[in-house]
Amino acid sequence: MPQKKVAKVVEQGRIYINATFNNTIITITDKEGNTLCWGSCGLAGFKGARKSTPFAATTAMETVARKAQQIGIKEAEVYIKGPGAGREAALRAIKAVGIQISMIADVTPIPHNGLRPKKKRRV
Repeated sequence: MPQKKVAKVVEQGRIYINATFNNTIITITDKEGNTLCWGSCGLAGFKGARKSTPFAATTAMETVARKAQQIGIKEAEVYIKGPGAGREAALRAIKAVGIQISMIADVTPIPHNGLRPKKKRRV
């Protein structure tokens, strides 16, 4: 007989926001990094170019944050990655829902010299 799922109550967590040019993906985890809930602009019902707007990021963040509040999250550390339009909008949405932000960190990867440049053009 399969075991019944036990409702997990987590007070503190982490919110990872991956803001690309085409979408904003949000993952909420506990302190150990186990995913509790996630969402994106696409999951919130936006398609095409509208996925990359700040409004779409706000809507997606609100739906995911409400799910997290049902689990019991009251305080969270926020990790933002990427150059997308939904960065600040998602942060505003977290505050609007009522989750306390204890820390904000930008974890966008920065190249330490990057790719090898293209060879010089000869005409």
